[in-house]
Amino acid sequence: MPPELRFRADGTFTIVQFTDTHVTATEAADEQTVALMAAVMEAEQPDLVVLTGDVIDGGRCPDSEAAWRLAVSPIVAKGLPWAAVFGNHDDEGRLDRTGLLTMQQSIPGCLTQRGPTPVSGVGNYVLRVLDTQGQASCAHLYFLDTHAYCKTPYTGYDWIHRDQIMWYVQTAHDLAEVNGGEKLPALAFFHIPLPEYHELWDYRPVYGVKYEEIGGPLINSGFFTALQEAGDVLGTFVGHDHINDFIGELYGIRLAYGSGTGYNTYGRPGMPRGAWLIRLQKGVRSFSTWLRLEGGKVVTEQPLHTPEGVRTMSAS
Repeated sequence: MPPELRFRADGTFTIVQFTDTHVTATEAADEQTVALMAAVMEAEQPDLVVLTGDVIDGGRCPDSEAAWRLAVSPIVAKGLPWAAVFGNHDDEGRLDRTGLLTMQQSIPGCLTQRGPTPVSGVGNYVLRVLDTQGQASCAHLYFLDTHAYCKTPYTGYDWIHRDQIMWYVQTAHDLAEVNGGEKLPALAFFHIPLPEYHELWDYRPVYGVKYEEIGGPLINSGFFTALQEAGDVLGTFVGHDHINDFIGELYGIRLAYGSGTGYNTYGRPGMPRGAWLIRLQKGVRSFSTWLRLEGGKVVTEQPLHTPEGVRTMSAS
């Protein structure tokens, strides 16, 4: 039986987000990555580990299964539950998404699900965080497959498809109905950022840094609108762009980048690898975040980025 997710006796539930580990099981840098993951988990003692894609670098892996098992080995050693979504590089090797999912589900602690088969992608699912007695849901965690590359004549990355949006809307409605119409606090995790991340950085106060272009899709399929209308998701957490590391609020929803974790991929001199920590409080429609970086550094306040557009928009 998969482990249950529950709030602790003190009313907290803590998630660590690792992203873009890009493990290949062939290079020394992989050992740095798993050592960092182990150090973060030892220091923070999270209740759930979330991997937001590009867990392995499939195209450089002679053995995708060995690479994935190495990537999650510190989580398994810690005995923690974990859940994953796919990035654009995970399935570029011997195993496709379905094969990677089957392999994942054979590893202790795995909560990753395929999701409904008629819906686009592999890995559209929701996890419930229960009360301390394990009886009633108190929060929900959505996971979505943002696919990889655009399959239309246009270039760039794929987007969350219409049928996935319909699945989310129906799921959010059903979960609220089960709870007597009350919308419990929820978070969403996926790999490729939404187009709204551009608007956030360009026009809103943001905490953190942006050192590369936002690698989202050219097509806006409307998932952010669906989040707004459904009204349960408080924040979204993505990866994909390794040297973007910021969080800010757009129309009541906080959009965040995970902190790049992997050493076996590109980074930026002077920008340490690390992880986001996310803490929910039972009965509270909010969450707190902080960074745990290599060397044990904890960051609770990031630099404020205030674009010129903020003043322009507030004056109109």
